[in-house]
Amino acid sequence: MRHGEVENPEGILYGRLPGYHLSELGRRMADRIAEALAGHDIAHVVASPLERAQESGQPIAKAHGLDLATDERLIEAGNFFQGKTFGVGDGALRRPGNWRHLRNPFKPSWGEPYIEQVVRMSAALDAAKDAARGREAVCVSHQLPIWTVRSFVERRRLWHDPRQRECTLASLTSFTYVGDRIVSVGYSEPARDLVPPHLLAGARPARGRKAPQGGGRAFGA
Repeated sequence: MRHGEVENPEGILYGRLPGYHLSELGRRMADRIAEALAGHDIAHVVASPLERAQESGQPIAKAHGLDLATDERLIEAGNFFQGKTFGVGDGALRRPGNWRHLRNPFKPSWGEPYIEQVVRMSAALDAAKDAARGREAVCVSHQLPIWTVRSFVERRRLWHDPRQRECTLASLTSFTYVGDRIVSVGYSEPARDLVPPHLLAGARPARGRKAPQGGGRAFGA
């Protein structure tokens, strides 16, 4: 699961900064996901240590009588522009001194390398799968790490246009295991009607694909 909407009136790229909590709408999104998963056989709920992920996971854990676990490997991607406003023509991009961080979009040069995200997210998924062996686990994370590990599993290139990510707020990206191997990837948006239209516009969804050839399922966001 990707966390719900965050209270961020100043439009800061908050990244891994503490103190960013779900908005009222974000809490409604979290409740919606808990309702959508009420009939699932969930044995383990784990979240990134950041407040927005913890708050998104709590309703799910509570609904299933579970304690919410924390896994540092589910944290947001590291980003040089954390704490800054970021956009074309304003914020951090107006300062030439920052341009050097944009030199290599394939790594990317402005933050945590994609392959490092894949390694830690894959390990977190495996740990969740083992904790819920034969049942289901929910992992609450963040858009870029979720999309990156999904791209790797589906054998797509890791570098991409951020506008092409299929990972909206409070969405579910599911990884189905047979044994210890991921055999398919799915995607759903139980809270889609709550997501502000401007955050949905322009997206070009990537279809869920059968993964290359773990039993249980792990959900990640």
